[in-house]
Amino acid sequence: MKHLLLAFPGWLVTAALAQDVPALYQGADLKLGEKLIAENQCDACHIRNVGGDGNAIYRPAGRVSSLGLLRGQVEACNTTLNLAFFPEEVNSVAAVLNRDHYRFK
Repeated sequence: MKHLLLAFPGWLVTAALAQDVPALYQGADLKLGEKLIAENQCDACHIRNVGGDGNAIYRPAGRVSSLGLLRGQVEACNTTLNLAFFPEEVNSVAAVLNRDHYRFK
């Protein structure tokens, strides 16, 4: 019984965190997404493309208007720039972008 009591609080934390991530991105590794964004200098590319601080690229009312379209846009960058991300890496990057910029449910 003591083992069950020790495992239970961890389950509560996992369940709470899972609720903050939309179903499409369940299981996404947010730390990995952050790392890939930094390593591949996504911000620098966005600055070159839209100017300013690059944040103008994040327009929820524009082309990217849903979780699926966001993931598709990350895949388009992956393909166009030959980043060689695996599907789970694309998902992780999309989950971070959603968390930080789009906030789709």
